[in-house]
Amino acid sequence: MAAALRVDVWSDVICPWCYIGKRRLEAALRQTGYADRVDVRWHSFQLDPGHPAGKRQPVHDMLAGKYGVPPAQVRAMTRQVSELAAAEGLTYALDRAIAVNTLDAHRLNQLAAGHGLGGQLHERLLRAHLVDGEVLDDAPTLIRLAAEVGLDVDAVRRVLDGDGYAADVAADARAAHRLGATGVPFFVIDDRWRISGAQPVDAFVAALRAAHAAAGA
Repeated sequence: MAAALRVDVWSDVICPWCYIGKRRLEAALRQTGYADRVDVRWHSFQLDPGHPAGKRQPVHDMLAGKYGVPPAQVRAMTRQVSELAAAEGLTYALDRAIAVNTLDAHRLNQLAAGHGLGGQLHERLLRAHLVDGEVLDDAPTLIRLAAEVGLDVDAVRRVLDGDGYAADVAADARAAHRLGATGVPFFVIDDRWRISGAQPVDAFVAALRAAHAAAGA
């Protein structure tokens, strides 16, 4: 059955709220019964494009420095988001997560999208960072994860060895800003309904049903 609706999603592969938002969108698609009629397209958005390439920092340390708060407050913040993730069936391990520059990961997402594997690689990278404690600027790790979802290893290496798809990553970010996104996750349904953040499932259900009704009209 041809897709009746299109959902564009801007997301970063190290964003804990993005994984929660992804699960809530998926729950809404199941609840509405639209899963086989929706074309979900994943777009790149770096939360911190200025993070120095090659710098690896424990997420707890990064957050403490970014917000100027003590470690105990950071632990409370990450515990809260981990509890919300658990309600969506996700087991976060943010105490092991490493903050990195995500440009290479997003460049591979662009490659994957061109082969119909954008959703699969985005899911794998989110899980790798947030659940498995993988380091997402490590070339061998990225190659292995990309191969797991079916990408050609030689093609992946060629992308990582050059600057392929960097312009596409930047174009995605510009598109998000034009649409009014100030952070991620950011969802646009049929170029009309916009959802900012990991909203409750009911918000996705309402937007999907409104879009479906408009498409039918």
